[in-house]
Amino acid sequence: QVQLVESGGGLVQAGGSLRVSCAASGDILSTNVMAWYRQAPGKQRELVAGITNSGSTNYSDSVKGRFTISRDNLKNTVYLQMNSLEPEDTAVYYCKAEIRGVFSGWRNYWGQGTQVTVSS
Repeated sequence: QVQLVESGGGLVQAGGSLRVSCAASGDILSTNVMAWYRQAPGKQRELVAGITNSGSTNYSDSVKGRFTISRDNLKNTVYLQMNSLEPEDTAVYYCKAEIRGVFSGWRNYWGQGTQVTVSS
């Protein structure tokens, strides 16, 4: 069984910084792309940033230059460093990971989400 657990969300003032983390645990053989998504109230979930197991990254235009995604392959953990936060960044942030389990093939797993609130 594989689980993703996020941490690090919270309340911050505009212009501030936060780092969220997502750790995968369980019967993991290999992990491919890990990514962060977010969903604001009344809006669809959107991709924020993704990173491959070799370190290639991609970002949405709205966060490029402000957010940095990174990962620790030994810990099966992905991070999202968020700087220069804006009220528009307020959302629930979810991580997603493509994982091959010991008893399963490649599957996408989602975390439970962590709230990020940016006050103006």
